[in-house]
Amino acid sequence: MSVRKQVIWWGAASALLLVTMWLLGQAILPFILGAGVAYLLDPVADRLERAGLSRTMAVVVITFGCVLILAAVILLIVPLLIRQATALIATAPEMFEQARSFVVARFPDLLPEGGTFSTAMTDLGKAMGDQWSNVAQTIMSSLGGVISAVAILVIVPVVAFYLLLDWDRMVAEIDRLLPREHAPVLRRLAAEIDAALSGFVRGQGLVILILGTWYSIALMLVGLPFGFFIGISAAALSFIPYVGVLIGGITAIGVALFSFWGEPLWIGAVVAIFALGQVVEGNYLQPKIVGGHVGLHPVWLLLALSVFGALFGFVGLVAAVPMAAALGVLARFAIERYRQSALYTGRTPPAEAGPPILVELAPRGTVARELLQARLQADESRGRAEIQTMQEDLQRRKD
Repeated sequence: MSVRKQVIWWGAASALLLVTMWLLGQAILPFILGAGVAYLLDPVADRLERAGLSRTMAVVVITFGCVLILAAVILLIVPLLIRQATALIATAPEMFEQARSFVVARFPDLLPEGGTFSTAMTDLGKAMGDQWSNVAQTIMSSLGGVISAVAILVIVPVVAFYLLLDWDRMVAEIDRLLPREHAPVLRRLAAEIDAALSGFVRGQGLVILILGTWYSIALMLVGLPFGFFIGISAAALSFIPYVGVLIGGITAIGVALFSFWGEPLWIGAVVAIFALGQVVEGNYLQPKIVGGHVGLHPVWLLLALSVFGALFGFVGLVAAVPMAAALGVLARFAIERYRQSALYTGRTPPAEAGPPILVELAPRGTVARELLQARLQADESRGRAEIQTMQEDLQRRKD
């Protein structure tokens, strides 16, 4: 098949997939989530199989463990996060107003009374109490509309269970469906996408778990209000370098100044917690766990989240990370091919080699001997033909 026809076919298939995601996004969201869960847990199932368990038993063990962990999170962690988030939103206007009063008292020229900037800041502080609660309710209601309780509690676990059970067979079947001409290249690209995606998701997930445990427990031990919520939020944003520690650190230090004013020891303890977390993350966790081979740049990830979220809503946000990994690998592959092309090098690529020619080596004189034999045979055949012709002429004369 020509390159033009292949581009048309694969382009039409990609367009059909995007249109399907756009039209059926909310309906297929539980299946996308289930496939993502199965993909993340497949290495665990493979390891349990190598330990001696059957595939079915390994999937059952993984499912039972996930159910226990999910139940513990829902019963113990989620209520605490909701309470502290609500309290922080309610307390934020008071902290904001206190900070403004402190700045006005210490630096009156910076925020003159009745000035435009001061008035705007005051209005902003008064509006925060009303608007933040509305924003929180809107976010929760929209997420509740996108992800129903049935999809979370029933469809996603069931889809993940069956896909995890048949994951290896499904991958082998997809491999058999690859076009034979491009199968080696497609396998290479799939391996690179898997390395980028698994390295980022699993590695970054472990980093977030470690940082979340450190920040939340350490901030709670120093007695910082809303410390558990601030620590979890800072860890969740740590997949973007410096963003998590900046947002979490500024919020924690602001709350510490509001709560521990006059106690510099505890304020310094909060600063030290985030400083130590940043040092450990940058010098040990990221290099050792995530590594530099992932190839999923944070800016590229943010761009993917923005674009796919705007195009496909919450489904796009869910699919943004795997799509970013795939597009990153495809972009590197395209650049590699571009650097090998005549468009980059300025040289015409060499023509494709024709079919090989079989050359047989023979001793010296073989060809001459064969030619002599062929000539003798031709002379002998010609002589026999002349004798036969003469005999036929004699016979005709006698008759």
